[in-house]
Amino acid sequence: MAEPDGVVPGVAELDHDRARRRGYPEAVYCEGKSPDQLRRIATALAARPGDAATIFTRADDVRAAAVLEVLPDARHEPDARLLAWPPGEPDPTGGLVVVVCAGTSDLPVAREAELTARYLGRRTELVVDVGVAGIHRVLARVETLRAADAVVVVAGMDGALPGVVAGLVSAPVVAVPTSVGYGAAFEGLAPLLTMLNACAPGVGVVNIDNGYGGGHLAAQIAAPRAGGRMG
Repeated sequence: MAEPDGVVPGVAELDHDRARRRGYPEAVYCEGKSPDQLRRIATALAARPGDAATIFTRADDVRAAAVLEVLPDARHEPDARLLAWPPGEPDPTGGLVVVVCAGTSDLPVAREAELTARYLGRRTELVVDVGVAGIHRVLARVETLRAADAVVVVAGMDGALPGVVAGLVSAPVVAVPTSVGYGAAFEGLAPLLTMLNACAPGVGVVNIDNGYGGGHLAAQIAAPRAGGRMG
């Protein structure tokens, strides 16, 4: 008896209907999955390609290699630990998502957020190394920030940057804490709490190191709306 559509026996049940139901396809979280499991998932996806790209997140070199064995043309972005298949980016619609990275150490999570928003169909711009230790750096990018329909702010250490940005722009701010920082940052808990306690309104917070979640939420915020200011 044939398995139901999307079922990879003993491994996964792929949600092929999610793009129709929610407007965005399912992603594959690679961390914790074995290379063989990922090969089997990739094989099932190859048998039924969708209209939108499937994003593979948290793919280290070993897991990325397993996906690429089956989908050799997948786009692989090692710095973001992300793959996308099919590799072509969609034509952008809706508004602009600006991803702000506090420091270079936060860049892997910021790149995950940026690429996620881009593969979900938004124009993106990445602003790097504008943490609050040099406040002039973010103030110099205010024009770019104010052009955004959603801003993703990725920061570790004290996590103060999202509140600063939210005080400068009218767009919603999606705050992404990272596990970057010395001991008392508690692997991202300190910036998470700072962001949850931001005094500037309009800040939403996702989980520690969750660039995918931050980019996805920003893409939804900046999605096209009939009659709105976005095309």
